[in-house]
Amino acid sequence: MAESYEVLAMLIPNGGYVQYGKEYEGIQFLECEPITKAQFEAGFAKYDTWKVEQETQATAAKATAEAKLLALGLTTDDIKALGL
Repeated sequence: MAESYEVLAMLIPNGGYVQYGKEYEGIQFLECEPITKAQFEAGFAKYDTWKVEQETQATAAKATAEAKLLALGLTTDDIKALGL
């Protein structure tokens, strides 16, 4: 199950809040649009699916970048040396 800080990061990716504890009442919205308690609670149900989507997108982006580098003439060893 997702932690409250993970749900907040999903719902408010640019930050702008401070969280004290794990409950909605412990969130202070400083430089962001506040979310409702209902949105926060619903985020727990959505988090796992969102996380899988993010990981899938990152994997696809990495594969695309590697393919482009290979097309430019880099070897797989070159790509590994770049940390990809």
